[in-house]
Amino acid sequence: MLKEKVASNTQEITFNDFKTEVLNDYRIAKVSRECSLLGRREVLTGKAKFGIFGDGKEVPQLAMAKAFKKGDFRSGYYRDQTLMMAIGELTAQQFFAGLYGHSDIKEDPMSAGRQMGGHFATHSLHENGSWKNLTEQYNSSADISPTAGQMPRLLGLAQASKIYRNEKSVQHKTKFSKNGNEVAWGTIGNASTSEGVFFETINAAGVLQVPMVMSIWDDEYGISVHAKHQTTKENISEILKGFQRENDTNGYEIFVINGWDYVKLVDVYQKAAKIAREEHVPVLIHVKELTQPQGHSTSGSHERYKDKERLQWEQDHDCIAKMRKWILNFELETETGDILRFVDSEEELLIIEKEVKKEVTEAKRNAWNAYLNEIKAELLIAAEILENVASKSVNGTFINKHKNDLLATAEPTRKEIISSARKCLRYLKEEHFGAKIELQNFIKASVNEGYKRYSTHLVNDSDSSVLNEVERKPIYSPEKNLVDARIIMRDNFNAILKKHPDVLIFGEDTGLIGDVNQGLEGLQDKYGDIRVSDTGIREATIIGQGIGLAMRGLRPIAEVQYLDYLLYALQIMSDDLATLRYRTFGKQKAPLIIRTRGHRLEGIWHAGSPMGGIINNIRGIHVLVPRNMTKAAGFYNTLLEGDDPAVVIECLNGYRLKEELPTNLGDFKTPIGVVETIKEGTDITVVSYGSTLRLVEEAAKDLAQDGIEVEIIDAQSLLPFDLNHDCVKSLAKTNKLIVIDEDVPGGASAYILQEILENQNGYQYLDSKPTTLTAKAHRPAYGTDGDYFSKPSAEDIFEKIYDIMHEFNPNRFKSLY
Repeated sequence: MLKEKVASNTQEITFNDFKTEVLNDYRIAKVSRECSLLGRREVLTGKAKFGIFGDGKEVPQLAMAKAFKKGDFRSGYYRDQTLMMAIGELTAQQFFAGLYGHSDIKEDPMSAGRQMGGHFATHSLHENGSWKNLTEQYNSSADISPTAGQMPRLLGLAQASKIYRNEKSVQHKTKFSKNGNEVAWGTIGNASTSEGVFFETINAAGVLQVPMVMSIWDDEYGISVHAKHQTTKENISEILKGFQRENDTNGYEIFVINGWDYVKLVDVYQKAAKIAREEHVPVLIHVKELTQPQGHSTSGSHERYKDKERLQWEQDHDCIAKMRKWILNFELETETGDILRFVDSEEELLIIEKEVKKEVTEAKRNAWNAYLNEIKAELLIAAEILENVASKSVNGTFINKHKNDLLATAEPTRKEIISSARKCLRYLKEEHFGAKIELQNFIKASVNEGYKRYSTHLVNDSDSSVLNEVERKPIYSPEKNLVDARIIMRDNFNAILKKHPDVLIFGEDTGLIGDVNQGLEGLQDKYGDIRVSDTGIREATIIGQGIGLAMRGLRPIAEVQYLDYLLYALQIMSDDLATLRYRTFGKQKAPLIIRTRGHRLEGIWHAGSPMGGIINNIRGIHVLVPRNMTKAAGFYNTLLEGDDPAVVIECLNGYRLKEELPTNLGDFKTPIGVVETIKEGTDITVVSYGSTLRLVEEAAKDLAQDGIEVEIIDAQSLLPFDLNHDCVKSLAKTNKLIVIDEDVPGGASAYILQEILENQNGYQYLDSKPTTLTAKAHRPAYGTDGDYFSKPSAEDIFEKIYDIMHEFNPNRFKSLY
């Protein structure tokens, strides 16, 4: 055995070990490439719907994998299959299972068929929803398709290491960090660096100085669009030179490297990891001269937009071809004059390549059989049931045709099976026999199983769900202690920070001044500028910070100053946070609490209440709309008892109003998904939320003088809404309903109306038309008068309710107009 030693990064290993490592890397690269090639064919033959692969990016990902350690996190995109294979978190069979959309989490551990292939995730949670030890495994945060959408989350994943290293209160959480030594690895295509969230994240990471290594895979194209249309100077690292750290300034270490140079890539990634891991300095690696052998995806051919010269260049600079040539040409002369080689002849590589083709072909076949055989077994059960039904039905001829068509299907889908079964049931409307019941049960079971496969885990359904938390009422001292409501927020946050050492609060103006409404006054001085901190004006990455921190075991409260500003971050909330638990089949979670404020401030850009847009874009996140600060504080206390993501929207005009200060701060809890009846009445049910409730209460007093007793219900939370169906119980008493809010027409009020009338079957109790009262369709105009004429006023509420009562009893309630 040869004992000569060669340098491999910072370690010395025997040449044989080095040789084994290189040839194994080559094998992994070839496996990945063969998966890409066969994956495209599977799409074009119809076995898979769509494919987007990592061909052309294999060699730099091999280098990255060598620097990627257990405990590290990846936040990348759909080209990273080689990295996942190299760290042992993706097999060829799993690759194809994802391509086919296999709904078994054991077959497709990335998403159980909920995302298309190429979206990679590891499992952070045990079956019961509790955390695994993340420092003992390689971690990949679940990918999303929207370009650059992975960037904000990457910031938080990296910042977590900095917090674990520097904040004593969380250093006991050893399942999540070992002294902050973990690196967050980001990847992105060069064209996607044109997205705003890329620049926002790059800037924020430079400010925060977090251990992040950002790789940009540069093949000069974004789908069909060349870099000259994407990037100033056609060079992302060139225009980011200003971020290079110098002397004592913060910033980045920046490397530029060709993507086909295996040796230099390994060296650069080792250096980058060392800088990020030890110094907590972000690193940017611009990996150039990469190729895309099959074009962007299976939806088209790159021959349409690349000329012959470019196509030839791509063949010549293919990173695997370059690595192969290097392996064949490699020679190292020892001190004794011996010549060391990786292979003695090309035949050795040909053997590897032949074995790889066989291995991947077998993996593809096994994945397809595992996927298809499950469905075929269900088809046979359905066919047997249909045969039994057909033998007893007068419409047996038609039913048999469906059965025979199913049996003739070589590659059936579940859709075809259940669709045929449901169509056959229509033939049996007038017939009654045992086989029909069997068919009905089969359909019900299939639909139920389909729900489990494709609709579970939208929200937390484990024991740690906050929906399991029951109300704990505020306790008050005998001497009534009225204070500005902001004091309740401040003192409750103080209790939270004391009770929960892993809670961090951050946002615009959150730290030094204690937020614009003084709800965190003095808390940075008390708990330090890590636990209560300011951020830049950058809403998307504020949310991204929160997602990443929450995925690493911390309990962040991310503050977006005003509700309208939430729109800057809506894409990150909708595509990433809201879908995280769902798209990983419950294997990852991010219990982020988003704090913001809205309602009734005067002016277009600070007074909107875009609740309909929010609740319809972020299903998977709880949306909480407390009417006062005591209720809001109770929501924070409740949320910290579970691990669900949520948005808490505080009333902007409520901080200076007087409320009684509870004595059990940090302990009282507002239940989620539970409405509260704040005034009982017999004539009409009024459902509202937030600041509008104060106007409803004002109008209710005036209505009472006219003999109209209003029952007022505070929705409290919109997602979820009224899990106990208390609204319909009220409607059964009053028989009339109005929903009032300050969103646009058809927004949250329409959502509430549907919940009560449809989901709670409230329609059956009505003796007049249900209605809504909302703001105008435009944003509210500026000033007191603008607010009055743009949003529901107390007079609007009075007249709308009075008009309903007039229609119901015109003799008693004479028309106002």
